[in-house]
This record gives sequence, structure tokens and C-alpha cells, in this order.
Amino acid sequence: MPLLGDNDKASSPQHLKSWEEKAQWARAKRDASLAKVKPVLQGVPEENDLPMNCQSLASAVLTSREIEITERYGILDLLSEMRTRRVSVEEVTRAFLRRAALAHAATNCLVELLWDEAIERAKYLDALPEPQGELFGLPISTKEHQGMVGENITSSASFVAWLGKKHGSNLLYDTFWEQGCVFYARTTQPQAIMHLETSSNVYGRTVNPYNRRLTPGGSSGGESALLGMRGSILGVGGDIGGSIRCPSAHVGVYGFKPSLKRISTTGLIAPAAGKETIGACPGPMTVDRDALDLFMRVAVAAKPWRIDPSLTVKEWTPYKFTSPPKVAIQWWDGVVQPHPPMTRALREVAEHCRNAGMEVVDWDCEGLNHQEGWDILSALYFPDGGKEVLNLIAKGGEPVLPLTDFIIKEQPTIKDLTQHELWELCVRRDRYRAMYAKAWSDTAKSGKEVDVIICPPSFGAATPHEHSRYWGYTSHWNLVDYPAAVFPVTKVDPILDPKDVDYVPKNEQDRFVYEMYTPERFADAPVSLQIVGRRQEDEKVLAALVEIERALGRN
Repeated sequence: MPLLGDNDKASSPQHLKSWEEKAQWARAKRDASLAKVKPVLQGVPEENDLPMNCQSLASAVLTSREIEITERYGILDLLSEMRTRRVSVEEVTRAFLRRAALAHAATNCLVELLWDEAIERAKYLDALPEPQGELFGLPISTKEHQGMVGENITSSASFVAWLGKKHGSNLLYDTFWEQGCVFYARTTQPQAIMHLETSSNVYGRTVNPYNRRLTPGGSSGGESALLGMRGSILGVGGDIGGSIRCPSAHVGVYGFKPSLKRISTTGLIAPAAGKETIGACPGPMTVDRDALDLFMRVAVAAKPWRIDPSLTVKEWTPYKFTSPPKVAIQWWDGVVQPHPPMTRALREVAEHCRNAGMEVVDWDCEGLNHQEGWDILSALYFPDGGKEVLNLIAKGGEPVLPLTDFIIKEQPTIKDLTQHELWELCVRRDRYRAMYAKAWSDTAKSGKEVDVIICPPSFGAATPHEHSRYWGYTSHWNLVDYPAAVFPVTKVDPILDPKDVDYVPKNEQDRFVYEMYTPERFADAPVSLQIVGRRQEDEKVLAALVEIERALGRN
């Protein structure tokens, strides 16, 4: 029986018997979208012959003009080039479509390449008498489970049971579409959309373009792998435990998790719709710092709260420091010690901040009990004990993957809660948030209050596959609902970052992370840091990012 054919069987695989056949149907659908690339990519190695670091592939496969378009411009410059008609939207779109196809060949990052739809959109925009919209012609890639503008859209969120599931757009994408963007690629996410890696039974494993033995992170790992190859320069991720920041950090790009209820999640599909214990939020992932503010400004300018009443009614108002910010350095979270390259990055950035006139203090987590924070948060993720996710996996007949087991079955706090237990858990959450807010306010007792915290976005660089089993450096900020931005700092250097052979791990999680590290294993992998601000101070976080990068000597 053909996997792709005419009529209803072409739009859904649910007539097929085994989960393997259904997954093969989805991959065949994806491959058919990639087969539309013209001219056909030449010189791409077979999978077994790919280099471990895939950064050199573009120069061997793409034309010099495609490389110029996809590498030369910052996002604001590229928008200017298209608005002034110095370059056509169609030429830009075709360049990114071909580069996205190359990124997929290297990393397995795509669910669908929107070749026909993107070129049709580009031609429409080029035919307008005048450019229209803040995002005129800008190619934007998207995480698959969030949906898509257009007809005959389906999304699976990488669940076999949802393959062929009819879907539509969402409020954020509708806003960007009205502002003139071009959607051209939809990217992978993991099973359950709850791994800090990206692998599923449907699409397989997505790998890191800097080192294919490492993960690009998750759950927005398809986005990060695509961005890491510059197959995209701006993508949309989603974050409930680090799913924007972890993957952005793992490939050395910028990512931003807003405060909850600044950006609408209306329209995406995921298990546990309606859960209010802890929320997710969409946000930007980008090669260009300026795009973080652009993304937020355009999204909020549409006044989305007029359509989604759950949102905070708050305009986007850029923040400007009138004196150097006061920054706190979180050297570790009191649970797991970061790997040496991460500690070096913290030292270097702290020193640059001091030299720029900033007051730099320590953020002591040991009295703030981040482990208790994780115990609360992990239970908040699955107040039904994970039944809906596991039932959905069972319905599709697919096996439960190890990292799904880890986040649901191996967390001792997760159980099917009674109503009263749920209320009690939410009280614990709110008490913890209040305690943390007071700790931040108390920093004013020694003078000026801390403006932002600089901390790791992970215990180290990108992890080996199946090793992302500690979420605390990102998920903690979801618990307290603090906005956070990730930015690139350095790379792992075996000479500068030797292993401390005398270190004695403090607990089993710390031991797992410590034993994972050898400098050679992570050589040349990007190392990033995270900037965290108080709840609803999103604009201040991005302003602090500008100041900190300026201290690093970046424009």
C-alpha cells in the first residue's frame, strides 16, 4: 500500500496499521516537500559521510550569492534591503529555502519545507506597489506544533496519534503574516514536547550542527539546529522549562523567554490544553540580537489582549539604563556545579561588566533551595501524573522514549493529584515565588537593587544525546515566571577548560553532570550565558543584554 497517494489517504496516515508505517508516511511527506528544492542541492555528503562539524557545508554546496544573502546581513539590514527593492523578497526566500534544505541534510531539523507556499508569498510581496509591514519579506521559521498560516495545515506535535491532525494558524503567526513575513520552514520537536533534546519516533533525532554527537537542545531543537546552520535567521520557539533558551545556547544564538501572558499561545496544539499550574510562552530564537526587540515589539504592538483576554494588557516600552546596571552572578544553583567552560564564561563576563563600571555581586542560591523549586515545578508539569501524554503515546502505538520516561516516570513528585492536592501544590508554588521575589527585593538593603542576574542556561555546552537530565538552570525561571535572554559568549577550549579531577560531587545529579565532562568531548561547542530579570521586566532584560554585550566590546 503506498504511503502517499490520492484522496483522504494522502492527508492522513491513520488508515495504516503500525506506528512505523505512520511515521514512514510522515517522513515521506516531509521528503516530498524537500524534493521541490530547485536547483537540486549538489555536493551534500551522504549521512554517514557528513563532517562532525557541519559549518563548512554551506561554502561547498550553496552559491556565493546565496551565502551572501544568508550570512552578510543583520535582520534590520536585510529588511532595509528588501524595502528599498535592492534585493527581491523572492531571491531572499529562495536562498533561505535552499539553505534550510542543506541544514536539514546535516541535522534532520525539518518537519516540512514550505517551498511552494513561500515562493508564492514572496512573489505576492514583490508585486505590491509599496512594501507593507514591519516584517516585509522577512523569512521566519517555526516550531511545528504551533501551527501555520494557510490551507490544509496539519500538525502532529511529533505524536504518532496526531499525524495528519488538521490544524490552523495562531494569533502570533497571524500578526507576523499581517506585517509581511514569509513562513518557509517548520521544525522538529521531541516526543511529548518535554525534552531538552529533540528526538521522536516520528522524525528521529535532530543533531547539533557544531558537533553531530551533541544535541541542539529541545524542545525547540529543530529551530536551533536550523539557526545554527543559518538556514534561518529568526525562528519562533516555545518555552515551559528552557525550550527556547537551552537550544539557543547549545548552538550559540540569541533566544528570549518572555514573561507569561505577554505573547499569546492561542492556536498551538499540545497535551494538557487548559492546564494552569504552569504555562508555556512563545518567543524568538535568532542569530541577531536586534531581532529579539523587533519580535516583541511587533507582537505586542498588535494589542493581542484585545483578542486573547488572558494576556497582560501592557504595551512594549523599551527600557533605557541611565546608569550602569547592577548585575548579580549566579555561579551555581546550589544543586549542580556547571562545567568548567561555563564557569570561565561567567568569570569573563563578570570581569568585563566590572571594567564597564557595573556593580557586580554574587547571587547566592544555596539559601533559596532550587531543588525545592524543581520538586514543585516537576509536579506542576503533570498534575494528572502524565496520563494524558502517556495515553496519547499509547494510542499511537509508539514506544515511550527514555527522556519521556525521565520527565514523567522518574520524577518522584509527579502523581495524579486530587483537587485538594492540586490546590496545595499551587499554594506551594505561590509561596516559593513570593520567597524568591523577597530575596530579590532584599538586594536593595546593600544599596541599589540588582537589575538582572547573569547565570548559566545549562550546566555546560550542548550535551551528548540522551544526557539532558538536569533542567534546573532554565526551568527555575519558568517556575518564578522571570523573563530571560540567552546570548553567545565563547567556545569550549580543552586548554582553558580542564576537568577538575579533585572535585567531589555533592549529590547524584551533580555526579551525573560531573562525570559527563571531558574537555575533548565538547571541544569548540558554543558556550552561552543567560540574563534573567524580574517578572514583567522583559524590556529591561533586553536593555541589559545590550549593556552587557557592549561591555564585551560588541556593537
